Parts: sequence; structure tokens; C-alpha cells
Amino acid sequence: MKSCLFLFFTTLALAQQPDLKTGPNADLGGALLMPVSDEWNRDVSKDEVDPLSDAIIASIGAETGLHEDFGIVWKGQPGGIPYYVVSGDQPKVPVIFEYADESDPGPYPIPPDAHIEGGPQSEGDRHVLVLDKDNWKLYELFHSFPFDGGKSWKASSGAVFDLRNPKPRPAGWTSADAAGLPILPGLARYDEICGAKKLTHALRFTVKKSRRAYVSPATHFASPHKDENLPPMGMRVRLKAGFDTSKFTGAAKVILEGLKIHGLILADNGGDWFISGAPDDRWNHEELLPIRKVKGKDLEVVKMGPMTTR
Repeated sequence: MKSCLFLFFTTLALAQQPDLKTGPNADLGGALLMPVSDEWNRDVSKDEVDPLSDAIIASIGAETGLHEDFGIVWKGQPGGIPYYVVSGDQPKVPVIFEYADESDPGPYPIPPDAHIEGGPQSEGDRHVLVLDKDNWKLYELFHSFPFDGGKSWKASSGAVFDLRNPKPRPAGWTSADAAGLPILPGLARYDEICGAKKLTHALRFTVKKSRRAYVSPATHFASPHKDENLPPMGMRVRLKAGFDTSKFTGAAKVILEGLKIHGLILADNGGDWFISGAPDDRWNHEELLPIRKVKGKDLEVVKMGPMTTR
């Protein structure tokens, strides 16, 4: 019992006062980014199955496999959503937002060499994530463009999260993600999957076609479609308890075992069953590929709470 309590309080302290290095995609040492009690970290293995589970799974693709959207070089850039760890004295720069009414105003502590998702020439989401390790705050931008060597930025939207005391976005607000959620806490990271060899939180995933609705912990939807068999933002799925993971090894097995406990949270529109992760030169893509053998039919929707449709 003593060792279990020690591990618990050690993990909690790490989440509150991490001693991290700075830099692009700096190793987080297995740090739990959000409090243990946060929704991202909840054990949903015993939750009821949603009555619409089969229909929703079918709408996404019952025979479509999971897809790791990280761990490989894509179009000359590391696959995944990059982040940058800075210290509390990182100079802040102004940011102009297209959707200023749903964005947290700047300035943001963005380094001049901050990595942009997909690279500087990307035509995609161009996320920029910055973790202030001293104040334990997360700054995230969507569709980001630097000006004058990074002395200022323009972005479609942005959000700031106090990771010690996270609060949901105002109802109807987006973030740097369609669902209004933080991105970094939902990424698969090498230091967890291959370092600590344990996934202790839900992972972020996308679908091609979502519903014009959201459920907690999401605060925003991004779809014109009203079909109740489509997945709402914030929906959580988990790997069925009876799915046999004994034939999987390494990173794939760690991820799949974690999906039985914490599941996946729908955060954005994109590829069906695409799981998000952070770039890391240490990923061995061959160890991740086996998760593609897991099909939509191997998952189930965790029972959803109240749904917002307007």
C-alpha cells in the first residue's frame, strides 16, 4: 500500500510541478498534463454503452481500421501535432485572431522557431502548441502564420488552458480544436507509450463526418449535419473489454490497453478513426502499424450525457 500511495502522490506532484527541459517536442517524462480528476484521465471501462453505439460506429466505419496519425514523415515533415515547451520568462508576442470572439486574447509566449503542424508551408490545420512549464499553462493556436520572423502571429482561433485548474470553454466556443478542447493532453506521446509504457488518458481522434452537436467535455460543434447516428464532438469510444490484445506488442499494445480504460475523445473533423500523436524521432512506425488491425466494430460508444445541438 505504501508503494502505491507513493506512486500516486509522485504522479500528482509531477502533474503540478514538472521539471522539464525546454524546446520543440521536448520530452515530458511521462507527465500527466491535467489533474488526475480531469475528464481526459477518467476511467470509462465500467461506463454503460450508449444506446446508439452500433449506429454511430457504423456511420464512421465498422470495418474501417484505426489509423495512427503520427510516427512517420509525411510530405517531408514529421507526422503528428508538434508542441514547444518554454519557460515562464519566454517573451510573449501579439496574436491577431480571425475568430476573436471565441479566442483567448494574446499575447502568447510563442518562440520564433515554434514548429507549425505540417511545416511552414502547410496548407492544413497549422496548429501551434506551446506549454509554459513554469506556470503550467497551455497556449494553442489553429491555422497559425508568423509575421516578421515570429514577432507577431495571425491565427484563426486560439485558447489558453490553466492545466493546474482547467475549466471548460464557454458554451458554444471553439478552441484551437473544433470541439473546444485542449489538444496536447489528448496526444499520444513517446515518453508515455514507449517510456512509461502506460497510457493514462484518453486520446484525441477525428472523423470525416460529425454531427451538429456536442457533449461534455466538448463545447463546440463543426458540422451542418443533424443525423442522430453521426458522432457529436466530445463523444468518447473505448476498445471493447473482450478484445484480445495478447497478440499485440510494444507501442501498439500499450495504446490498445489504454483505449480499454480511457478511450478516445472526438475532437475534430479529419480522417475516420485517425488517432493524434506528437512527433518524436524515436517513434518506430512499424511498432504502431498493428493498431490498424483494430476495426470500428471493435469499439463501442460510451454512454453520452446531455447533448447540445444549437
